[in-house]
Amino acid sequence: MRHRLSLAALTAYVWIAMVAFGGIAVETIVIYPNVFHDVPASLAESVEFFAVSGPADFFPPMGAVTVIASVATLILAWPIRDTRLWAGGSLLSLLLGEFLFSVLYFWPRNDIMFEQGAAVHSVEVLRQTAFEFETGHWGRLGMSAVTATLAFAGLWRLLRAGALARDDV
Repeated sequence: MRHRLSLAALTAYVWIAMVAFGGIAVETIVIYPNVFHDVPASLAESVEFFAVSGPADFFPPMGAVTVIASVATLILAWPIRDTRLWAGGSLLSLLLGEFLFSVLYFWPRNDIMFEQGAAVHSVEVLRQTAFEFETGHWGRLGMSAVTATLAFAGLWRLLRAGALARDDV
């Protein structure tokens, strides 16, 4: 029974992690070139465009769901060492490489570009901040890929452990 719960939780977590990675990829490749093409004017246009819904409406709840799913997976899969290591690595990647990195690196830059903007900062500061944001975002995309890949490897190990257990019977 625990194996089935672990399998269900890990399958859900892999799906969520892959959707999150896809969202970050779309943001990086499709949205951000438009947001940062002509700073500071493009930042002001982006604020107007994202007035109804934007990345800030999707990623915080998605991040919370991803963390909850990862923790649940780790708890349920704890008895299976191989799965535990991969799921634990995925959670660590998620917390350090995505959440903590976002809080410490991106949130202050978001405030500079989208909250304070040209009313507080010079064009040069906004351009430099936008460059830093875009450059750092490739790192966040990479960490999201690592998170999803580690979760998938954990799922693979769990499926393998289940298959090996059935072969022993």
